[in-house]
Amino acid sequence: MSRILVAGVDTSTQSTKVRVTDAETGKLVRFGQARHPDGTSCDPNAWWEAFLEAKDQAGGLDDVAALAVGGQQHGMVLLDRQGRVVRDALLWNDTRSAPDAERLIAELGVAGKAADGSEDDLSDDATLRGRQRWVRAVGSSLVASLTITKIAWVAANEPDNAARVAAICLPHDWLSWRIAGHGPVADDAADDATADLAALFTDRSDASGTGYFDSATNAYRMDLFKLAFGRDDVTLPRVLGPTATGAVADPSVAGRDVPGGCIIAPGGGDNAMASLGLNMGVGDVSISLGTSGVAAAVSPVPAYDMTASVTGFADCTGHWLPLACTINGSRIADAGRAALGVSYDELADLAAQSVPGAEGVTLIPYFDGERTPNRPDATATLHGMTLKNTTKANIARAFVEGLLCSQRDCLELVRGLGVDVKRILLIGGGARSAAVRAYAPGIFGMDVVLPATDEYVAIGAARQAAWVLSGEAEPPAWPLSVDGTLTGEPTPEVYEQYARYRG
Repeated sequence: MSRILVAGVDTSTQSTKVRVTDAETGKLVRFGQARHPDGTSCDPNAWWEAFLEAKDQAGGLDDVAALAVGGQQHGMVLLDRQGRVVRDALLWNDTRSAPDAERLIAELGVAGKAADGSEDDLSDDATLRGRQRWVRAVGSSLVASLTITKIAWVAANEPDNAARVAAICLPHDWLSWRIAGHGPVADDAADDATADLAALFTDRSDASGTGYFDSATNAYRMDLFKLAFGRDDVTLPRVLGPTATGAVADPSVAGRDVPGGCIIAPGGGDNAMASLGLNMGVGDVSISLGTSGVAAAVSPVPAYDMTASVTGFADCTGHWLPLACTINGSRIADAGRAALGVSYDELADLAAQSVPGAEGVTLIPYFDGERTPNRPDATATLHGMTLKNTTKANIARAFVEGLLCSQRDCLELVRGLGVDVKRILLIGGGARSAAVRAYAPGIFGMDVVLPATDEYVAIGAARQAAWVLSGEAEPPAWPLSVDGTLTGEPTPEVYEQYARYRG
């Protein structure tokens, strides 16, 4: 009997990856990858071209029975009624909408009632009350990353573009729609021709990052959407359950050789897909060091952090995934390498010549502003430098410790919601650093499990595809390959020093 193949697609900030996978074992069969343009905004058509290139690199998808797409969260894709992209998508790391986030918080804070129309007894401070009302409504307060702030920015700054918008979706929604054979109408189509915007679909995990979807009731909050965009006559993607089928792939794209074609699973946000790929359960926290840094924990109940520091997203299994995210992730180490003119290995070697705390030198690594804490206009700063301690070794150590301490901030915020952290899983490109591996257990204050380096968003997407294809109640029990467990003596003084300067 021939094996059944599924595919996981990861359309991340930097590239699209296609992982063709054995549906029964989860083993890699073929793989392809193609880069995306740099920047904080992007023409979605570049993602389509990258997908096609990655698909071809992976040997095509003609023999694939199911696929799912995991995508960068929050990216705003605007479509007109012909299905054409109205403007470049604003990505999660585009902070131009920070003032719009504050404006929407203030508007909800001064309202006479809470977002659901009920009375509340929250703070007397209007701004704090607004943040808490957003948390109650959608699980998260507003920061520039969330989609709702970006549509508010377009409404305020590009009224002509806003007037053309007929549908709004997210990167993974749009790519799934294209794979299903949908897209803009032909250039020579009749003037009244329209695209099938009703065919757009998404899942709870990605929808929960928009700022206008309540994952506890599984419903869009169109009152909040209208508050931001000024109107609500816009098509939003259908929100599917974890095991629903969204569509069947166009045979020219996938499933040509499969009876009935290749089904397209709901897909999901990249963090939720990584959680699924890691087989995470309650008590597990993943710390992902990619372009961003993310600490995420699986929860059986919704998370409502009234300090507005932790976002209460949904996961891909019907549960929730409270997480704290930094804009600055592994690029902190890249900045250290560039400043010192060294390679990754040389940066680690230099850091090893220093001591915990870098003899008092501390980096607060907010190079691109920051989301956690919410400081969109901040810049990075080096503190505690003297003529004696200003050495390459101490600066290298400060960069690595700054990266890890910013993730310790996220870990503590998740723990503060009552999550009993039993295991930390360290993943992402930044986890390959010898220096990160050496200092993580000490700064986090506990042992750290190091899953084998792999593409966990793509694995999670493939696992979801296999789950939907199987019709079973639970996802397939694919094994997690682990390189080992990192141990080390706790170094609480490093985080304490960082916290003093961070303020």
